Amino acid sequence: MDQFVSTFTNRIDTKGRVSVPASFRNVLAKDGLDGIYCYPSLDAPALDAGGQRLVDKINHLVEDLAPYSDERDQLATALFGTSEVLSIDQDGRTILPERLREHAGITSHVTFVGLGEKFQLWEPKSFENHLAEARNKVRDLRRLLGAGRRGSGEPEGERE
Repeated sequence: MDQFVSTFTNRIDTKGRVSVPASFRNVLAKDGLDGIYCYPSLDAPALDAGGQRLVDKINHLVEDLAPYSDERDQLATALFGTSEVLSIDQDGRTILPERLREHAGITSHVTFVGLGEKFQLWEPKSFENHLAEARNKVRDLRRLLGAGRRGSGEPEGERE
């Protein structure tokens, strides 16, 4: 299955258009959604985006909650009520609406970050800070779990 991978930073023109990385467009085309499904991230100053797999995953999350429950309505509102389907023109560009750019603090440049089944759009400096924090957390997690010990003959996850 194709995945969104790598990181790309592109300039936004005066009309709010930005080139979508070619590798991301290829995944979107294979994923069956004509455009980009995009919404403000629930837990970061970024935008979550993807194709049909992301829409399907969100549908399953909402459907797993009790019908007519407050939780279901709140999740649907947060994910569907703030979403947009962004079209991609023949030159591989999309327009990022001002409302979405404001959420992420995106102005002149945007960083596309592959996350497997989905991708995020970040203001470049904010992403640099997020990446540094993520790397530190992963290093701490590796130490905690004893990562890198496979093949050493010792049980995985054993602390020193």
